Amino acid sequence: MNILSRIDGLIPSKQHVIGQFVRYFFTGGLAFVVDFGVFALAFYYFDLHYLVANLIGLMGGNVVNYLLSIGWVFSAQKRKMEKHRLVEIIVFVLISLVGMALNEFLMFVFVGLLVLQEMISKVGAAIIVLLYNFFARKYILFKRDPSGD
Repeated sequence: MNILSRIDGLIPSKQHVIGQFVRYFFTGGLAFVVDFGVFALAFYYFDLHYLVANLIGLMGGNVVNYLLSIGWVFSAQKRKMEKHRLVEIIVFVLISLVGMALNEFLMFVFVGLLVLQEMISKVGAAIIVLLYNFFARKYILFKRDPSGD
């Protein structure tokens, strides 16, 4: 039994927004680990500018997020663009790009203007963008549940 199956049995149904959000939180957490790890590697090891390192980390995290969102988080819902996979991927990427722009902007504000530490700023920006990404993906890419969730 894989880790997702074990977690899946412990949380509310995929049919409800709470179950979806909890799954998305785990998905976002895994994507964030990839994002944060790549960011730290690019920033500290390769000595890239924090905004460049942030962008590279975000790209890695978004790949993980897409695969898990389609296959695990929202799999109980019908996809609005199911028959148009390329359009669906383009819309997912556009939502991701807005999230990445929001993340970059928040990093600039937190680090560049407020002079907060980069890693703490990364966590704060990630929390805000996690909420944006969840609701944007849920309501743009997936059909509304008949139960009203």
